[in-house]
Amino acid sequence: MRVPTPIPARGLHRPIALLAAAALAPLANFAAEPSAYERTWSRAELYKDAGNPAIQSVAFTGRYQLDYAFVRRNDFEELATRRWRMGTKIRAFGSFTLHAEADFDPEGEPLYQKLTDVYIAWSRSKALTLTAGKHSAGFTMDGMTSSKELLTIDRSNLTNNLWFTQEYMPGVSAAGRTGDWRYHAGLYSAGSTTKEFGRFDGSYFALYTLGYDFAGRLGVKTATLTGNYVFQNPNPRNTFTRRLHHIGSLSFDFESGRAGVRADLSGATGTGSQSDLWGAMIMPYYNLSQRLQLVLRYTYLNSAGKDGVVFGRYESLAVGGRGNNYNEYYAGLNYYFYGHKLKLQSGLQHVDMDDAARNGGSFAGWAWTTGLRVSW
Repeated sequence: MRVPTPIPARGLHRPIALLAAAALAPLANFAAEPSAYERTWSRAELYKDAGNPAIQSVAFTGRYQLDYAFVRRNDFEELATRRWRMGTKIRAFGSFTLHAEADFDPEGEPLYQKLTDVYIAWSRSKALTLTAGKHSAGFTMDGMTSSKELLTIDRSNLTNNLWFTQEYMPGVSAAGRTGDWRYHAGLYSAGSTTKEFGRFDGSYFALYTLGYDFAGRLGVKTATLTGNYVFQNPNPRNTFTRRLHHIGSLSFDFESGRAGVRADLSGATGTGSQSDLWGAMIMPYYNLSQRLQLVLRYTYLNSAGKDGVVFGRYESLAVGGRGNNYNEYYAGLNYYFYGHKLKLQSGLQHVDMDDAARNGGSFAGWAWTTGLRVSW
């Protein structure tokens, strides 16, 4: 998604000014105290009546994310709408949730891009939620984290390579929490991609997740260890997913006081032209104040064969190609106006990709991305 007028590569003052104006625009009509934010965001709840036996609530849902990216390769830069989604969530009959959301491109043709969430869920307690329809299939640390709540400007390249980046898949799942244990089990279609539910002409994949929460035992805010296993039945028509057969991921999320760390160790066996690959990610962070946060990240990826690793979003646009050994160092700052619902993020990263095939995937250089995140 691009804005109508491209940005000339002659300096950073213009995108910074545009992003600053975008960030401050929502704040122009009210003070910055939490009550003002709460009043503004509460307008997204269009209807609420717990006593109504049929419809308990109707809410507007969505997110708007604006990015500016600069990659030191041919001085590539882009100001783009990263995500713009809108939808509705309805809670009905005491136990049901209906959610539909679509992705839009404000500068594109057509305006409508695709459906993301379209599902019905049933739950009477935290122990069990049954979901059917197109919904998120999350695994790996960042794959299990909504784009609304990422600590970095974008998901790590480990997740970009080992997760199914379409994210929203048609299928059925059961998930819940009992005591300190969390679980998720789902069966999803992996067939040919369409803007809606796909063609169901390929095969399937199964996702199993089991996690344990140590926070109470350790007396800290967050301490969760989560394991994921994915089995995908290989089929050349599986375009909702990546060409991976077995995927395993072990993630750890810890936070105490002002400091925290997230980590991921994942591996997969490939099918077809995709070789086996594995990766590791560690992301420490520190809350400098109630609103300002420092985030660091290191990501490593390696493939058994040539061209098994793809670049992240903006490096792929600037460089293209693939490689076999990837290192990334990231340092970023986040400013939270209203938690994850309104924040400004910025990150500087250095990427090093080895390309044993010598066919255009070699790269060593810097990139900078900053963006506005708004969600309801």
